[in-house]
Amino acid sequence: MPMSDYVQSLRDRIGHDLLVLPGVSALIRDGDRFLLGRHTHSGLWSIIGGGIEPGEEPVDALIREVREETGAGVEVGRVIGAYGGEPLMVEYPNGDRVAYTTVAYECRLLSEPAPDLDELLELGWFAPDDFARLPRRRWIDRLIADALTLG
Repeated sequence: MPMSDYVQSLRDRIGHDLLVLPGVSALIRDGDRFLLGRHTHSGLWSIIGGGIEPGEEPVDALIREVREETGAGVEVGRVIGAYGGEPLMVEYPNGDRVAYTTVAYECRLLSEPAPDLDELLELGWFAPDDFARLPRRRWIDRLIADALTLG
């Protein structure tokens, strides 16, 4: 998915400088496994999610992002936590720098997911023990640990 009109308007003014953007993350779980997506821009595995648009409710953003990236519908459950800081800072291949603050929600799939092949190359179900062998965004370990602690 191309960047939103809102972010593009900011980029037109500030170039590649650091933006702090709000986001949402979907912890989609099946027993002890979690659904991860491998990103096209980095090749790294991460949790499905994305940015909140101006005026958009976080839950609506989460439902939209999951549908855009996987084609699937989700039922949104409880908040797992809110995350930010250095681990969520990204520099994209074009030089754009972003510091995300994300709210992670527990979610349940309502339909079968498939990667959009634009943002995500592939999807996979992984147990926490599998994470060590995955090239991944390290911050997801904390989200998964928090989800497991909450039960």
